Amino acid sequence: MHKLPELPYSYDALDPYIDERTMELHHTKHHAAYISNLNAALDATGDAALKEMDIGQLLRNLSEVPEAQRIAVRNNGGGHYNHDFFWKTIGPGRGGEPTGAFKDAIKQTFDSFKQFQAEFEKTALARFGSGWAWLYVSSGQLKITSSPNQDNPIIEAKGVPVFGIDVWEHAYYLQYQNRRAEYVKALWNVVNWDEVASRYARALHR
Repeated sequence: MHKLPELPYSYDALDPYIDERTMELHHTKHHAAYISNLNAALDATGDAALKEMDIGQLLRNLSEVPEAQRIAVRNNGGGHYNHDFFWKTIGPGRGGEPTGAFKDAIKQTFDSFKQFQAEFEKTALARFGSGWAWLYVSSGQLKITSSPNQDNPIIEAKGVPVFGIDVWEHAYYLQYQNRRAEYVKALWNVVNWDEVASRYARALHR
């Protein structure tokens, strides 16, 4: 069964960019609820093999989930995967710009890091309602997309995500209210580019 992962830092570690109360609620209430609902849906399938799959494998094989539970597994499994991903690709004392081969790939694809930021922000702000913005790898190339609800490039069979941000209102509303653009810009200060680069390197070999 799936369990709520511990954050690799304290709830107040991302201040002033993400406040302590938002992080605590986001992790202990929202993420925890996705896991609880996912486990309940998997129990209802009666399929032991589905319960043994890791979350990435499960999302890649949603067609194997009985139709009666498929939407619940998609929504809540996506919520679990996306949040676990998000916690690991942000952190205190981060930000700045990527380095090495990943920086080269960003420059090759988007001409510059600033142009990448501009395109990513535009995609995040254009997502109507709740969802996510993603940087992902498809056929060895970096691409930007957004997804509704708790979908992601794995669920949509687009590719392998290497960076993503949560643009659901619960991710920012206590601190930023309706100012999504301010929240998105603030996140650049906490991106763990080392983790993103590591995910990029692994994605190239899948």
